[in-house]
Amino acid sequence: MSAWEKNIRKVVPYVPGEQPKEENVIKLNTNENPYEPSPRVKNKQLELGKLRLYPDPCASKLVEALAGYHGLKKENIFVGVGSDDVIAMSFMTFFNSDVKILFPDVTYSFYDVWADMLKIPYRAVAVDDNFRISADDYKCPNGGIIFPNPNAPTGISEPVRFVEDIVSANQDVVVIVDEAYVDFGGESAVSLIDKYDNLLVVRTFSKSRSMAGIRIGYAMGNEKLIQYLNDVKYSFNSYTMNTPSIELGVLSIEDEDYFRANIKRVIATRERFRKEIEKLGFTCLPSNANFVFATHDRLKAEYIFEEAKKKKIYVRHFNRPRIENYLRITIGTDEQMDIFLEFLKSLV
Repeated sequence: MSAWEKNIRKVVPYVPGEQPKEENVIKLNTNENPYEPSPRVKNKQLELGKLRLYPDPCASKLVEALAGYHGLKKENIFVGVGSDDVIAMSFMTFFNSDVKILFPDVTYSFYDVWADMLKIPYRAVAVDDNFRISADDYKCPNGGIIFPNPNAPTGISEPVRFVEDIVSANQDVVVIVDEAYVDFGGESAVSLIDKYDNLLVVRTFSKSRSMAGIRIGYAMGNEKLIQYLNDVKYSFNSYTMNTPSIELGVLSIEDEDYFRANIKRVIATRERFRKEIEKLGFTCLPSNANFVFATHDRLKAEYIFEEAKKKKIYVRHFNRPRIENYLRITIGTDEQMDIFLEFLKSLV
């Protein structure tokens, strides 16, 4: 090892879902929305001359649009480059004690990466045999808590009273609820942020708003929490949100009818697909996300995963304890899911 390597921050990086380069694939592995974003976004003509200027560091238009949409004040909103950026900033801002932070052992696999990278002590709390989070497991000394609701990769969601049970028992630390998939049938905890000044709720435009390529994430919380987040952001990079993202994000928020119709399409396809694969011997966890988490009673998940790739169908397999025999299957269009169903029927 070279002498300079002693001072390098070494981490095991997060591995995202495979991004195939070949044409004509069915991509059901990264939880993208199969439908286009709002026509208002699609038809927006951006003024290229504006791109020579720095964007508004406060992303004021987007912040104000989000505040109006959720019935909050602009001081309750923080925006970032996707929810990953928002959560990473939150880790840097709020998780700075010597006491371990807590998150589920079966959850979004970026949490332990951020904790390792930032040298934050943590404990992964085991979910139960049904892959559910137990609120009582989080009623102990800790340096902060984060969990998704609905959870990922399981898709299981919990009601607001469950979230409040955890938040109310941990008012000496910040509790972050990651609501990346809440629009597909979950129950949001936004109503609690006026009641608890230690709650931060994180959302994204990547899933339900069909804008993963634009990279918009945001957090909602008490004014003081948001101010602390902005202080860290402006010390790290003042211009995180680019001009096209601000403009297109506002247009997406304004098209509520399209947004709701899009979600209904995904949910309807999800429920139909779940029923069909259960006929083939699959067991699916109850999902309120834009994916299902499924295991087969006879075929190994890795085998299905590899055979599907040969047919240019990409799903997600996690080679991790407890979930190595499950597949996370993103909900695509009806046509895509029908092709996948025919593949599964032939394989079974």
